[in-house]
Amino acid sequence: MQVAAVMPEAGYTFRPAGAGWNFGELLQHIAYGIEWWKDNYVKGKKTDWAPPVVKSDKQAVQKALLQAYGVLAETLGRISLTDEVVAGLHATLDHITHHRGQAVLYLRCNGVEPPEYSY
Repeated sequence: MQVAAVMPEAGYTFRPAGAGWNFGELLQHIAYGIEWWKDNYVKGKKTDWAPPVVKSDKQAVQKALLQAYGVLAETLGRISLTDEVVAGLHATLDHITHHRGQAVLYLRCNGVEPPEYSY
C-alpha cells in the first residue's frame, strides 16, 4: 500500500521501456493475484485466471489493493492454518513481493524514493 501511495497519479500510466504493464496495471495485477492465489492456494478452490478490466487511476488501484488484502486477512481469520494453507499463503506473499520489486523500479524511474520494505 505504501508503494501505491507514493507514486503520483501521473505515474500510474508510466511504463518502463520493454515493460508489459504500466504502474497501475502492475498494481492491479497484484490485487487480482492476491484474490486468485487466495482462492486456489489458500482456500483450495480452483479458480480460472480471469482478471477484471484493468483500471490505472490511483484511487481505483488503491481500492482494489485494500479490498484484496482485506479479503485475504478475513479468509485467514476464518480457516485452519494447515500445511497446505500456509504453503499457499507463502506462495501468495512471494507473488506480491516479486511484483513489489518491479513496482520499486517504476518508482525509481520516476524519481520517487520507494518506501522501506516492511515485514
